[in-house]
Amino acid sequence: MQTSGLLSLTFKEVIAIGIALVFLYLAIAKKYEPYLLLPIAFGMLLVNLPLGGLMTAPIGENPGGLLYYLYQGTNLGIYPPLIFLCLGATTDFGPLIANPKTLLLGGAAQAGIFVAFFGAILLGMTGPVSAAIAIIGGADGPTAIYTATQLAPELLSVIALAAYSYMALVPIIQPPIMRALTTKEMREVKMEQLRPVSQKEKILFPIIVTLAVILLLPTAAPLIGMLMLGNLVRESKVVPKLTEMLENSLMYVITIFLGITVGAKAEADILLSKETLIVIFIGLVAFATGTAAGVLMGRLMYHLTNGKVNPLIGAAGVSAVPMAARVAQKEGQKANPTNFLLMHAMGPNVAGVIGSAVAAGILLQYFG
Repeated sequence: MQTSGLLSLTFKEVIAIGIALVFLYLAIAKKYEPYLLLPIAFGMLLVNLPLGGLMTAPIGENPGGLLYYLYQGTNLGIYPPLIFLCLGATTDFGPLIANPKTLLLGGAAQAGIFVAFFGAILLGMTGPVSAAIAIIGGADGPTAIYTATQLAPELLSVIALAAYSYMALVPIIQPPIMRALTTKEMREVKMEQLRPVSQKEKILFPIIVTLAVILLLPTAAPLIGMLMLGNLVRESKVVPKLTEMLENSLMYVITIFLGITVGAKAEADILLSKETLIVIFIGLVAFATGTAAGVLMGRLMYHLTNGKVNPLIGAAGVSAVPMAARVAQKEGQKANPTNFLLMHAMGPNVAGVIGSAVAAGILLQYFG
């Protein structure tokens, strides 16, 4: 019985296991970001069961635990860029190319990141930790994980859980903010159909973005480079088997490795610390601020274009693809059943993905 995990179980570990079971319930029963929340929650469960040794580093004759080795892909910053590679292969940048002004909406929504950064500084956090926490405001899980591994690895699991929790709660958090900052007249606006985008434009776009962003901000190279490579593979249409592999098998393999190893960093002592509460609070403020900033920029564009832009699409400037765009579509149809904003909202949505990667690059350049 001396090797029984049951006898070694601490009160903190019991609470952490309970939290893991709650997240499993949300992933399975409520379908909140199940592809990532399910492996993250199970990783939390495994690491808080005593004596399992799954995250034990190799010492002497002990070869180390399984999850310790899988975690190196997260720790070394390999998995998040690979997720971006797969994301690029599944993303159509056409709406952004057809209406480049929506890049401003994606940029405005990154305000939440910098509000969160200064808020964390005011609460006594160090610069690198504040930067890692701030990325939650972009509602981009892989970017948040990548930044946390570089700047605050001790808070990786908490930051990842906060980021994906708020992404899952997009349909709950965003609509009240969207309605509070717009009038019914604004929400009813029907936007003109987007112009067709040629294949040549779609091929040139990832190449131009790669050159422009990485020459100006080399620290963004891993995320932007992989995102644009994935998109170029998709739009070139010369390697369909690669596109299919990135969209399906590789995406799912990397997702489960990333999720379970991030969850395995959620030991009870970290999960139940004061810093965790601060991260969750700042993350919520950041996400709400990003949504509000995007809507306010949309409202400004509404006035500058004499009512041709529906401000609701500004809320899609956060990087939760495509959920934030679907929320904009849903809110637009509530105000006007004939409204169809989805493709218009996808412009700022994919701009938000680029924006959050650029913001992460800026923070890494100063604090990495």
